[in-house]
Amino acid sequence: MRRNMLFCVVAFAAAAVFTSCASTPQVKRVEPNTVTDLSGYWNDTDVKIAANDIIKECLASPRVSGFASKHGGKNPVVIIGSFRNQSDEHIDTSILTKQFETALVNSGVVDFVASSAERAEVRQERDDQQLNASEETAKNLGNETGADFMLQGAIKTIVDSDGQGLMTRTYYISTELIDIETNMKIWMNDNNSIKKVIKRPSARF
Repeated sequence: MRRNMLFCVVAFAAAAVFTSCASTPQVKRVEPNTVTDLSGYWNDTDVKIAANDIIKECLASPRVSGFASKHGGKNPVVIIGSFRNQSDEHIDTSILTKQFETALVNSGVVDFVASSAERAEVRQERDDQQLNASEETAKNLGNETGADFMLQGAIKTIVDSDGQGLMTRTYYISTELIDIETNMKIWMNDNNSIKKVIKRPSARF
């Protein structure tokens, strides 16, 4: 009886240790540029590929690259407008638009002004300074830089499946640069550089 009780105690302890180990997440650090396609859905690698392709074409377009020479060396000033997710999955479009903004600003060819949401916070601070900051340090009202163009776009997906676990997901990213004064679209892009073939494992019973 005592031996059986001892065996049960040892077995229970071993099971508890095994369960504890099995439930502990396994974490492995990788380089930021490592491609990690786990689900087949939109991920950080797709953001980088799409943003690089789109911005490269935008900067090479005649109306963007030739803007400074026609305006006394002044860079075009751009603001981010709405960028809609019209795909069948959750995509945080703010990450993509921030990649656009960073690439354009770092190119030295384009300047950016704050978005409408960002401006609201800055304006609140500027209004507060009129009452609470010294006259020498308070920032003046009415000196904002007006944007020349607005960057807008959307992400859509086309999914094709054979109904047996094999599918393709193609992402279409439409981007437009619109002249704010005239409403003219001076540049458009319909990028489909992200296309994935996904094989789902068949169910086992």
